Amino acid sequence: MMARGMVHLSGNFALIRGYFDRALGRSGASLRVVATSAVLACAFALAGCYGEEGYQLPTRAMKELSPEMLTLLQQKNMPKDSPILVRVFKEESELEVWKEDTTGLYQLLKVYPICRWSGELGPKKVEGDRQAPEGFYSIAPGLMNPNSNYYLAINMGFPNAYDKANGYSGGFLMIHGDCSSRGCYAMTDEQIGEIYSLARESFLGGQKQFQIQAYPFRMTPANLARHRTNPNMPFWNMLKEGNDHFEVTHMEPKVDVCDRHYVFDAQQPANSIKPLVFSPTTRCPVAPIVMGTDGGMNRVFVARLEETQPVYDNDGHIHAPPIHPGMPRPTISGPREDPEASVKTASVQKTGLFGGLFDRTTTQSTSQSTNQVASASTSSNSEGFFARLFKPKSEAAAQPAPQGTTLVGLKPTPEPRKVDTAKVETTKTGPQKFEPQKAETPAAPAPRTQAPQVASAAPTAGLIKGAQPLVPTGSFDSRWAGLQ
Repeated sequence: MMARGMVHLSGNFALIRGYFDRALGRSGASLRVVATSAVLACAFALAGCYGEEGYQLPTRAMKELSPEMLTLLQQKNMPKDSPILVRVFKEESELEVWKEDTTGLYQLLKVYPICRWSGELGPKKVEGDRQAPEGFYSIAPGLMNPNSNYYLAINMGFPNAYDKANGYSGGFLMIHGDCSSRGCYAMTDEQIGEIYSLARESFLGGQKQFQIQAYPFRMTPANLARHRTNPNMPFWNMLKEGNDHFEVTHMEPKVDVCDRHYVFDAQQPANSIKPLVFSPTTRCPVAPIVMGTDGGMNRVFVARLEETQPVYDNDGHIHAPPIHPGMPRPTISGPREDPEASVKTASVQKTGLFGGLFDRTTTQSTSQSTNQVASASTSSNSEGFFARLFKPKSEAAAQPAPQGTTLVGLKPTPEPRKVDTAKVETTKTGPQKFEPQKAETPAAPAPRTQAPQVASAAPTAGLIKGAQPLVPTGSFDSRWAGLQ
């Protein structure tokens, strides 16, 4: 069917001539760029419809980028004709266009919502299963279809080498417009027009082919865990390796196929002069990676590396040091990190609700001061109930109250003998019936206001053996002694 907006043959030749003019007009343009531009122009010309008036090319395939897109490219430091890369995510229904900036790395240019895709999560395997493909596909200029019945289309190139090696069948799977899908990724006409123009400009800039990475979903740990029971998980884990290569390096991964598997960024061995040759159905020629070390060793055993003579253990068994001439030293582990270091630091800096009750270190540190009397008072008042409850007996016995000494604010030590309290009160308040006549009896009792002076008396611990403790005058004991 003839599409609308065709260009006459003379206009088509003008288009080809314009490609050559733009390629030659670029500063420092190489022969590769000129050749690529020629191939692109011829591909577009051959893709046009042949009618009564000759080759015709739709104008929508040559539509210039919008001013908004040109502004966005300038803001992101991306040349108009720099290479592109496309990533597709089924579950999120999103298509990303990445483009090289002036640093030579791919950066995200724009995210397009996908209007429609068909099938389920997983690769396309059989023709007619309505599955949209998953995998890595290379798009050359010949896969750009300017005359699609769905406005514009980009053929994904299914089946690729991996698909063929695994026996998958199908074809003509596209990224196209018209928002209708039967195994394709359908966009709106405006979206595919912009994507098509970006690809066209990248070809003009010298890119021979661009890569499409089609994924079932974004390769995050959460998504992989959510779909862990899906039978396609081995295939998706393989795709994730290519995804990780791109996300880490922001460079297009080199994709090969061998043993019916994708291989990404395969490197030729350093001492090999033969290039790696990949066959989709045969064994992979990838050499093992050598890191230049021989296992590992914890740093506490580093001294064992210096041992050259046999040694005996505690059981009398002999142990000879391993002898591996030419082998590299093992990898020594780093210093051990204490996982509870932050918890310990926090416990010292900040005391919790019960921290002040049981933390003896904190109590002792706060009780140290230049003034021992004030320090003892502060420490005694600041200690909690449980701190005093569980204090060792040796600490409690270190500071006994002196016997027979009345301290200010404290009750006197009770006497061993039992005395009726009522009688004592009567003796204190009532008149004294018996006046002591002995000479050693003091003439007058000391006033009670001078009681604090008694607090300075020496404790009984320092008395000479056989001496009696000092008894305040006017007390019950002094009066009772006069009656005996």
